[in-house]
Amino acid sequence: MAGSAFTGLLGAERAHAADSESYQWRKVVTGGGGGFVPGIIFNTTEPDLIYARTDIGGAYRWNPDDNGWIQLLDWVGMDEWGKTGVDALATDPVDPNRLYLAVGTYTNSWDPNNGSILRSTDRGSTWQVSHLPFKVGGNMPGRSMGERLAIDPNKNNILYFGARSGNGLWRSTDYGATWSKVTSFPNPGTYIENPDYEYQSDIVGLAWITFDPSTGSPGQATQTIYVGVADKNESVYRSTDGGATWSAVPGQPTGYLPHHGVLSSNGQLYIPYSDGAGPYDGTKGDVWKYDTATGIWTNISPIPSSSSDNYFGYGGLAVDAQNPNTIVVATLNSWWPDAILFRSTDGGATWSRIWDWDGYPNRTLRYTQDISGAPWLDFGNNPSPPEVTPKLGWMIGDLEIDPFNPDRMMYGTGATIYGTNNLTAWDTGGKVNISVMAKGIEETAVTDLISPPSGAHLISGLLDVTGFRHDDLTRPPAKMMTHPNSTTDIDYAELDPSFIVRVGQADKSADPNAKSIGFSRDGGSNWYAGNGEPPGTAGGGKVALAANGSSILWSTPDAGVYYSSNGGNSWTASTGVPKGAKIASDRVNPNKFYAWSAGNFYVSTNGGAAFTQTAATGLPAEGDLDFKAVPGIEGDIWLAGGSTTGGKYGLWHSTDSGASFTKLSNVQEANVIGFGKHAPGHSYMALYTSAKMDGVRGIFRSNDAGATWVRINDDQHQYASTNSAITGDPRIYGRVYIGTNGLGIVYGDALTNPPEPEVPQPQPGSDSMIAPTAAAFDKNVSNQADVTVAMTLNGNTLTAIRSGSAVLTEGSHYTVSGSTVTILSGYLASQPLGQLTLTFQFSAGAAQELNISIQDSSVPAPAGDIKVEMYNGSLSDVTNTISPRIKLTNTGSEAINLSDVKLRYYYTIDGDKPQNLFCDWTQAGSSNVTGTFVKLPAAVNGADYYAEIGFTSGAGSLAAGQSIDLQIRISKSDWSNYSQSDDYSFDSTSTSYKDAPRVTGYVSGSLQWGMEP
Repeated sequence: MAGSAFTGLLGAERAHAADSESYQWRKVVTGGGGGFVPGIIFNTTEPDLIYARTDIGGAYRWNPDDNGWIQLLDWVGMDEWGKTGVDALATDPVDPNRLYLAVGTYTNSWDPNNGSILRSTDRGSTWQVSHLPFKVGGNMPGRSMGERLAIDPNKNNILYFGARSGNGLWRSTDYGATWSKVTSFPNPGTYIENPDYEYQSDIVGLAWITFDPSTGSPGQATQTIYVGVADKNESVYRSTDGGATWSAVPGQPTGYLPHHGVLSSNGQLYIPYSDGAGPYDGTKGDVWKYDTATGIWTNISPIPSSSSDNYFGYGGLAVDAQNPNTIVVATLNSWWPDAILFRSTDGGATWSRIWDWDGYPNRTLRYTQDISGAPWLDFGNNPSPPEVTPKLGWMIGDLEIDPFNPDRMMYGTGATIYGTNNLTAWDTGGKVNISVMAKGIEETAVTDLISPPSGAHLISGLLDVTGFRHDDLTRPPAKMMTHPNSTTDIDYAELDPSFIVRVGQADKSADPNAKSIGFSRDGGSNWYAGNGEPPGTAGGGKVALAANGSSILWSTPDAGVYYSSNGGNSWTASTGVPKGAKIASDRVNPNKFYAWSAGNFYVSTNGGAAFTQTAATGLPAEGDLDFKAVPGIEGDIWLAGGSTTGGKYGLWHSTDSGASFTKLSNVQEANVIGFGKHAPGHSYMALYTSAKMDGVRGIFRSNDAGATWVRINDDQHQYASTNSAITGDPRIYGRVYIGTNGLGIVYGDALTNPPEPEVPQPQPGSDSMIAPTAAAFDKNVSNQADVTVAMTLNGNTLTAIRSGSAVLTEGSHYTVSGSTVTILSGYLASQPLGQLTLTFQFSAGAAQELNISIQDSSVPAPAGDIKVEMYNGSLSDVTNTISPRIKLTNTGSEAINLSDVKLRYYYTIDGDKPQNLFCDWTQAGSSNVTGTFVKLPAAVNGADYYAEIGFTSGAGSLAAGQSIDLQIRISKSDWSNYSQSDDYSFDSTSTSYKDAPRVTGYVSGSLQWGMEP
């Protein structure tokens, strides 16, 4: 046997950055995995020793102490990110401490490195690496075939690996340390999925290796070995002399690809076939068994390929080790109405299905399904029969029965691992209880992360499973984000953090009217689809939201850069900025946006309508690139990116809105940049980056605006690709969130306290304080008075007072004398009734809030059983969409039928046109909300129309003390503008709910809230 030998050692001595800090690293819990699990492997000699491999997210070992999984490859660094794609796994039946992985993510140009065999003698706690002279494809077509890596069960120093790309069969005789090609193996595979597309244009190669242990003895090599090959003409080969010679097994079926070869203890070799390599394709297939004693092949397909009911091909197959005639097989790709599992207890002579038709569209289910471990696995769907949510699964490429427990079965899907502990109930008429068995698996690929200054500390954008609002980092989210059902980018309004925008790629084949942009007005809890999008776009790209949410900038990869100033209802092409530019908003000035493209920087000062290229030079023109503006400081921008091939790579800083940038000399390479709460004794936000400094790749933090850095991760916590997203937490010093490509969302917390300031407090940069923080103002003329506020500045200066996004004017709205601020009564008298929140911003430290209750003692308080609160989603004086956000509360003691409730919003139409009312979201269901328009008999101050919002009987009732929200939009049929600044019901300042006496509410026709104009 000829061939070259390759070996290497992982963990050679590494350099370390000069400064480091201890951190605690954890994964944000999703509970369900979030990605494809192509392989689950039980050790055959030790109970509860189970492994799972993923296509991009590493490998896991089962932890029986908590019925969860432990990630084994978090140590992989960015330069070797391909090692988190696991194409095959083998656990040693002779020495269960030994574990082997075949790693490498792509066999095409996307992965620059060749593959490796990782080997461990302590179940994956530590590793050595043997380098291979070819690539390995953990995320390539056919990745749920297997296993391609196998250990001789009689002589465990011998291993075989079936390669891709025409590289054939390889063998090691020294526990995987060195490998040689088996030159006598005749067929390296012929099947290519699609020669016209790079990702699918490679030879899938060898699919699986199966030993017949009865043909050897302990210490003596097994003689009979079967190998499955991705070749539709001749796919199963056998050696009977310990791998010296090979030949095709006579009489084998043709026309399909063998996905697994499972040998039962009674000598039957079971093979599920499909016409595609999977995991996405497969429309026909069969299940065959081969009697190794007689040489007879038998088609035992539950539904044969000749049937019109076979539209899926077969994937995962398991044999009960204790009952060798008991088999379970799965459809590989039965997308509709669901996957199907088949079970036979007589060697495939007869089968039963886990569900059957019971008069279309009804189905009889032989299972229950519990997703409480990851409630979002319903994908936010509410399908009509015969579909149900959650689905049994899809892409079920591997399915395994515990060799020590016939009741335990696990199978991998495109999103999680499902399993059961009462599988044999199937045979006695009971129901199989299926539940999520993916605790600890975090396989999400992260596209973006945000940590707003209020609300949930983390909101994620993810591939495949869209993303989540993470109200508790240690518990699975209740639901995933929808509308759209994918995420490429996400942003929030810095001065109105509950307003969030998200872009993805809508599935227009499923819904031609779907939009690729979505909005949330409640901090990411609920989402509604936009009404418009740039013409001709398929979605995706980048999105930026103005500091106050007044305008949206969307850089699509296909249609170019567009902006909207009416909440996404219509879009206009931006000028002066190239297609595909990276974009960001200034976090202070709502009119200012930034863009980068091909090494040039651009700025807009009119809400994204027009851009001008700045004079900035020296920026990278290619490679990863991420830039953001610092909250609280207009024009302060950090830009990370570049590539080793482009010659410019690192971190740049601008303090003049991108007119010029300075490159940091202490950062060699950087890919992403994020900001978090400033360190004690510092005024500038902490910086976080994934970068190379002092020759070391890592995660770094700076407390002093980049002057010095500390590495906060270590070699055991590298997480491979960390170049997609990073952000600090603006409310927790030292907290950082990191996005990975397959290893989930990582978050770190500092374990050591930061050094105390050298100068005693108070210091410039410490938080300023105000007193009082709450006050009342009566609009009754005889009782009006200014509101006086005392400031404790702690060395800072007052820079602004804001009401929402509006900046108060000194002299007109307030005065300052020393450390005393006086809010003038004339300004307060112009404010609507309810709560007015004024934000005091300082040169450093945290902002402070003053809450003033605006009252009018001359007006009797509304009496009734309901309360109406409101704020306007758009505060622009001129807009083509009026957008009241309304909260309706039952303040009475009994339930109210919502169909008896009417709400009226008063305004001037500014040009009589037909009008439309939309309800984007409400707990009562948008379809249960009605809207009519009434023209007043005579115009009054601030109104010549009102929109009346009502409910159908389907909205149900509102219990005593219960509230519902309504996100309403009003527009003219031709989208012409309203001038809402003088509208009776318009609130020009509020950015959150407060009492709305100028929105009237009626129950059964009786005025229960508010004052009519």
